Amino acid sequence: MRFLSRRLVMPNDLNYANALFGGRALEWIDEEAAIYAICQLESNHLVTKHIGEISFESPALQGDVVEFGLATKKVGCTSITVSCLVRNKATKKTICFADDIVFVRVDPETRLPVPHGKTMEELESQTRQELKTLNMQD
Repeated sequence: MRFLSRRLVMPNDLNYANALFGGRALEWIDEEAAIYAICQLESNHLVTKHIGEISFESPALQGDVVEFGLATKKVGCTSITVSCLVRNKATKKTICFADDIVFVRVDPETRLPVPHGKTMEELESQTRQELKTLNMQD
């Protein structure tokens, strides 16, 4: 799992208990996972179809930096399924984990599913090439 993005927990992100509001965390997960899927499939014509199990493990507090780890689980003909781990940047404690987030590529006019033409092997190769370009390692 690669940690690709970070956010700072601000006062407007807090619930009544002064911890990160679960709804805000879910909003961030959907956005981060969508960006990841868009980059993987090289298409911004995606819709969120499904978000599977979500488990909250520990709170994030105001001022905490949280980071988002994303990984591709499965690639279908029109879909991609990803997982997202949200953790505290400083302590590495898991804040929450969202599994089986499914995005489907759609035709921009008809909004019907269309093949994206990618395979898991192609995406893994694409990631390796990207990491080389960025001078990073897996």
